[in-house]
Amino acid sequence: MTVQPPDPPGIRISDADRERAATRLHQAMAEGRITVSELEERLTVVYAARYEADLRPPLADLPPEPSAAAPVPATPAGPALVLKAGLSTIKRTGAWAVPARLRVQSGMGSVVLDFCDADNPHPVVEVELELGAGSARLLVPDDATANVDDLVPGMGTVRSKVPSRPRAGSPHFVVHGRTTMGSVTIRRRYRLGGYSF
Repeated sequence: MTVQPPDPPGIRISDADRERAATRLHQAMAEGRITVSELEERLTVVYAARYEADLRPPLADLPPEPSAAAPVPATPAGPALVLKAGLSTIKRTGAWAVPARLRVQSGMGSVVLDFCDADNPHPVVEVELELGAGSARLLVPDDATANVDDLVPGMGTVRSKVPSRPRAGSPHFVVHGRTTMGSVTIRRRYRLGGYSF
């Protein structure tokens, strides 16, 4: 009769695995889920753990760790589509094709970019603004986000009325550049009595 070798205890864990478990325990204590003495007891188990199964008991009664913010997808490479105007108006509305990268140069004219009904296959759209005294208005879909941290106003103003942190599955706009005296507004479309503007 042959004797079967014992089942292997599982996969060995690394120091990084132990540190992740310890961080979760510290977070649980900060949330008021466990006491200081419970933290100490559980940390003793975590730092003595050698296998994945050893880490389960000290974390078993805690909820999963909150998911991190969605990472920002990379903007596709390639040259930007350039839109230029001096004193005239630049306007893109309706079902226009949105490029991954867009550079808008305007002296004293106004700029309106309405992305709500546009054909936008890109998870991230990069918009570079170079404005003089004109204004720019960017209308984005309801679920969109926009980061304007790198948009530098001179004597003008920059207002964004949408969240800046990207969300998985939603279009994200990265707006940068500079405006000398003009204003920049990023918002969702207003709806009033069946009209959108």
